[in-house]
Amino acid sequence: MSFHSYTTVRPYLTPSPSASPLFLHFQVERRFGDGMASFLKATHFIHSSNNHQNHPFSQSYTQTIKISTSRKPLMAALSATATVGLSETFTRLKEQGKVALIPYITAGDPDLATTAEALKVLDRCGSDIIELGVPYSDPLADGPVIQAAASRSLTKGTNFAKVISMLEDVVPQLSCPIALFTYYNPILKRGTEKFMATVRDTGVHGLVVPDVPLEETEMLRKEAARHNIELVLLTTPTTPKIRMKAITEASEGFVYLVSAVGVTGARASVSSKVQSLLLDIKEATSKPVAVGFGISKPEHVKQVAEWGADGVIVGSAMVRILGEAKSPEEGLKELEVFTTSLKSALS
Repeated sequence: MSFHSYTTVRPYLTPSPSASPLFLHFQVERRFGDGMASFLKATHFIHSSNNHQNHPFSQSYTQTIKISTSRKPLMAALSATATVGLSETFTRLKEQGKVALIPYITAGDPDLATTAEALKVLDRCGSDIIELGVPYSDPLADGPVIQAAASRSLTKGTNFAKVISMLEDVVPQLSCPIALFTYYNPILKRGTEKFMATVRDTGVHGLVVPDVPLEETEMLRKEAARHNIELVLLTTPTTPKIRMKAITEASEGFVYLVSAVGVTGARASVSSKVQSLLLDIKEATSKPVAVGFGISKPEHVKQVAEWGADGVIVGSAMVRILGEAKSPEEGLKELEVFTTSLKSALS
């Protein structure tokens, strides 16, 4: 859409007669031009209590538009347009010739307040997507570092509702999309449709569910698509090519390539087999591929990027920093230094 002149937007907040909802108002000043008329109609389509479809435009016109934030923080009203999804992120990076940095941390370790600050630190350091793990009592895909983090988090009372509450406050402050990493049982417990609606309402764009085989993802994929959540599927070094192709076709956002057989955890080096696996996957799909499990150093990140990965996922090393720091403040400082080193390795 192109504008032939200018538009001035003045946002302000007023409460409704009751405590909820709040109303976010935009006072928009328009002057001349078909572009301005187009903008007015598009804005009215979002939420407008007045009908100006046939309004004769004068030289100057002011309109107030009302948007209900449904008890959410003021910033949440803008979060849907503030951040693009996983696919769009990879498209933008590809156009720029860049590789996505995707850090992973466990929610609630050492506590949710620190998790909230860690998300901001990761975003500020240039993370392109952030994977946030929902703590679970039986994390089959995770190694000892993330298992211990989940255990600590659960012991402190972290649960799904508290994670969502934290995200409602933090997501609107981030410039990069969030993908939740959760096991299937918490989804079943709440009901797939309700889970997806809740997640989407927080502004989360992606979902990774490592313990559901492809054959059982139909309902998940259906509800994820209905709620505009990108469901990322995983393929491993032992996945047969025919099955791998089916996984890549069903995966949304990106394809998650597990770099090594076994659970998550830092490793001394990245298997050279990853290079051939990347070639196989890229022959089967044009979707972006991100490599995770065992990537823990700047040199790992650089190597995997040189092999052709579209993204690199770093988990256990991040989780260890936050979980083993002498204090939350110290952990956040170390996290910033480490993330910056990873980002530099990709530049």
